[in-house]
Amino acid sequence: MPRSRHSYQPRLGHGLPHDPLNAIIGPRPIGWISSQSASGDRNLAPYSFFNCFNYKPPIIGFSSQGWKDSVANIAETGEFVWNLATRELAVAMNESSASVARDKDEFALSGVTAIPGTQVAASMVAESPVNFECKLTQLIQLQDADGGKLEQWLVLGEVIAVHIDQALLLDGIYQTAKANPILRAGGPSAYYTISDEQRFDLTRPDARRS
Repeated sequence: MPRSRHSYQPRLGHGLPHDPLNAIIGPRPIGWISSQSASGDRNLAPYSFFNCFNYKPPIIGFSSQGWKDSVANIAETGEFVWNLATRELAVAMNESSASVARDKDEFALSGVTAIPGTQVAASMVAESPVNFECKLTQLIQLQDADGGKLEQWLVLGEVIAVHIDQALLLDGIYQTAKANPILRAGGPSAYYTISDEQRFDLTRPDARRS
């Protein structure tokens, strides 16, 4: 039976109470990014347009809606840290999203502890169970289909150091659900967690043939 579809062209508007895009592409992992300006000012901010894009070398990235402090700091220093946002840290993560002056320390604002990176100058969130220290590989201004420049910036970085809480490793295997990560959904406030009860497994066709 054919589906009844709501169809629209984004440039003409979606015609709904709230833009569905980030609810459809979701839940999305949180890019909780810490950085430091060339003059030493710390910054910590969450980005919901975030993901991993390559294995070897590991490349992660986030998109910023505008030239925000994180982007400015990373452009200056070429370094940043990704910190895993968990359910226990959700309120702190949200507090770090406040729009404040560039010299304001969001670590202090959100009540989390800054500890030095081992390979980069940017600080890590001590309370986060996983931290990736990163070196900038590309900083790309996004553009539309007509080649028009947008005020959105894609930051890609190579992960050069990884720190994982030993409690999340079982026989050397990382336990995704045990970390209790939070994931961004649609609307102004929706988040989700994951659990082992929701897990299912699929084997790739190529693996079945080997």
